[in-house]
Amino acid sequence: MKAIDEREKIDKSMTFTDHLEELRQRLINSIYSILICIFISFLIIKPLISFLEIPARDIHLLQLAPGEFLFVAIKVAGYTGLIISIPYIFYQIILFITPGLTTKEKSLILPAVFGSGLLFFLGLLFSWWILVPAAISFFINFGADIVEPSWSIEKYFDFVLLLMSSTAVAFQLPVLQFILGSLGIITTEKMISNWKIVVISSSILSAIITPSTDPLTMSLLSISIILLFFIGTGLTYISENLRSKTLSSFH
Repeated sequence: MKAIDEREKIDKSMTFTDHLEELRQRLINSIYSILICIFISFLIIKPLISFLEIPARDIHLLQLAPGEFLFVAIKVAGYTGLIISIPYIFYQIILFITPGLTTKEKSLILPAVFGSGLLFFLGLLFSWWILVPAAISFFINFGADIVEPSWSIEKYFDFVLLLMSSTAVAFQLPVLQFILGSLGIITTEKMISNWKIVVISSSILSAIITPSTDPLTMSLLSISIILLFFIGTGLTYISENLRSKTLSSFH
């Protein structure tokens, strides 16, 4: 009842039009931040592309069609601008949803939003430091005694950017588990009992979201998803204990 009363006070303080106006302003701020970050990324696009070419080592990256490098530059600037602006976008989300949340909901949503952003960047780092070099090394060494590799620069960056972004999205699994567990939709016991399904699903998911077909990259991503699942299970267990202690204190 207390949560309902708190929500009603919030709803009365702002009209539906006010909510729409605030949402519009938050969206505009987020779009502006993305555009500004893309513009800044485009100003330093050549050093940025040179940095992303590091895993390719001595491989010759070729421009196979007119304007191919321009399209690559636009893609890299777009991905980079979006990634850099994510903290500010999360900040706008928090500003929008916080006034409409009860104290209990704030204790759930705010850590989830923060954890989501942190895991997103951890996924990018994991992909950049481990998955991308492992995949590139596999492709370089496989058949190196037969062919000399020369790659399309667009195909190379499509591979790197897609692998990094898909890994970052896959790293959101613990946050999803934490939210579902905190809302009582799924329990820790249920998660643990379905671990075999998770192992199989992680293998299938890794094969889908990795742009390459090499077993090394898929195996590394699959193992990381399984580890993230058990981390999410641990977070859910902690959430269940805290919730049970809170309920027992009321009694």
